[in-house]
Amino acid sequence: MAGRDPATMSGNEHDWLALKPQEPSPSQCCGSGCKPCIYDVYEKELAQWERAKAKQDKSLLMEKKEQSNNSELNPDTFTAFNISSVEQLTEDTYQYKFELPGNSSLRLSLGQHIVLRGVVNGLEVQRAYTPISPGNAEGYFEVLMKCYEAGLMSQYIKTWKKGDMVFWRGPFGGFPYQPNKHGELLMLASGTGLAPMLPILQSITDDEEDETFVTLVGCFRTFDKIYLKPLLQDLARYWNVRIFYVLSQETSLEKLPWSYRENAYTGRLNEDLMKTIVNSCRRRPFVLICGSSAFNEDMRRYLKAAGIEENSCFVF
Repeated sequence: MAGRDPATMSGNEHDWLALKPQEPSPSQCCGSGCKPCIYDVYEKELAQWERAKAKQDKSLLMEKKEQSNNSELNPDTFTAFNISSVEQLTEDTYQYKFELPGNSSLRLSLGQHIVLRGVVNGLEVQRAYTPISPGNAEGYFEVLMKCYEAGLMSQYIKTWKKGDMVFWRGPFGGFPYQPNKHGELLMLASGTGLAPMLPILQSITDDEEDETFVTLVGCFRTFDKIYLKPLLQDLARYWNVRIFYVLSQETSLEKLPWSYRENAYTGRLNEDLMKTIVNSCRRRPFVLICGSSAFNEDMRRYLKAAGIEENSCFVF
């Protein structure tokens, strides 16, 4: 069809051109390695369109679904979910709760993410988020989201209110966790990188047979920007769990509550602090990392200096 003058096309050709799938724009790829990626879905739909056009049979396109309202999560199509509550945690971070029908569950594996679709100024955007609720939570799932001033998806998220419908697809990825496989998990999380760590940590504390030690290191700018403090404090009470906070913009620990001072550090998580934390682990740790690409790269470098090899790390 390329190069054809629309005025010379037949009505039938116009009809088929209108039905042709549109190639995704770069903003529609969340960049998280989803299988299938939005581009995989496009290739599948394009091949389906080409087969239908060759046979001049539009009924062959009926399989195509761009979104669904059956409230069952699907990796190929977007499904609508209703927002049941919105809670602001910090000045730029929110916790959203979404309804699931009856007592159904997303049935996510540990650390899996789902992909959100939004439209901003006519541009479709997709981003990946990891629910912080347990994978088997019944009747709901919760997502932690940080809004950036110039972020395209953030502009869409900021408009959300209770009762709105939002479209998700998935699940994708995940960490193949097995109870007691690793003597200790060292979790390195920057900001909302905390999200994939929580379901794994909760699965360990909920399982009396799982004796894996956990050291969670949460990196935040200030004490006020630490998310989900009550939950983290509850988790830190378990015999096999330690939680440290690294606060890059705090200059002193004196203004922190007493219960946090012993396990908090000012400044950034650097090579020296990493060695201190690794050496304090009770067993040789397997490391989980989640943050920005720069954070992830820094952590890998510091871990190598501390004697932890690549095959003992997993990056979300």
